[in-house]
Amino acid sequence: MNKTWNQKAWLLVLPVVLLVAFNALVPMMTVVNYSVQETFGNNTFFWSGLQWFEQILTSERFHAALGRQVLFTSIILLIEVPLGVAIALCMPKKGVWVPVCLVLMALPMLIPWNVVGSMWNIMALPDIGLLGYFLNEVVGWQFDYTQDPIDAWVTIIAMDVWHWTSLVVLLAYAGLVSIPDAYYQAAEIDGASRWAVFRHIQLPKMKSVLTIAILLRFIDSFNIYTEPFTLTGGGPGNATTLLSIDLVKIALGQFDLGPAGAMSLIYFAITLLVSWLFYTLMTRNDP
Repeated sequence: MNKTWNQKAWLLVLPVVLLVAFNALVPMMTVVNYSVQETFGNNTFFWSGLQWFEQILTSERFHAALGRQVLFTSIILLIEVPLGVAIALCMPKKGVWVPVCLVLMALPMLIPWNVVGSMWNIMALPDIGLLGYFLNEVVGWQFDYTQDPIDAWVTIIAMDVWHWTSLVVLLAYAGLVSIPDAYYQAAEIDGASRWAVFRHIQLPKMKSVLTIAILLRFIDSFNIYTEPFTLTGGGPGNATTLLSIDLVKIALGQFDLGPAGAMSLIYFAITLLVSWLFYTLMTRNDP
């Protein structure tokens, strides 16, 4: 039986595609223009070729910021993905508590990014913050994220885990509730353990949603800016100056548009390449 494909539906999507393409291509071309030229103001440009790319790629400052960014993203993925799956497994699948749990999980994601940074900034201050006071006076930890680099890292990681683990939870939960009851009934008949059910039924069935969760969390954490900048400003010193924060400092603080443009394109290429590798590795055995 031959199927007839109606391609007219693309006409409904075309305006959105054109709008998104325009909003993406114009800024991209502007960045490319700055990355291969030098300007001294008055809208006067001089061709510089690949000079800025060579400068960025051989810069110790760039390598240090990239290393901090990779470390932050790796820690976030190692914490949030397993934690999100664990929480999703503990959530009820039926009953009146299901909507309550879903709403509570969604609440952190509804808070604007700059507000999250401000909240944690106030809460973690060692003198007046509730969290800072508790850690210093009750726990006995000499906590001061404004002076100690380790405390600053712990704080920005805790902030991101609080803010974005919910995304992994909701995606994992969606994968879990889509599993037919017949799988669990067959596992019960076979006498499968709880670990065997998770390994052979739940985890494979969650593979697609976990792929999406990992990609979203990688892209977001690797390009994060607002929350850590609002919380620490990249300090103390340069301890939490992630690649995104360093890029903004170069572009707006120093107004070095050429190096900033080259750094933006390198940043974009790294994000795109790693995302492609993630997706390829996680879907290579799919039918």
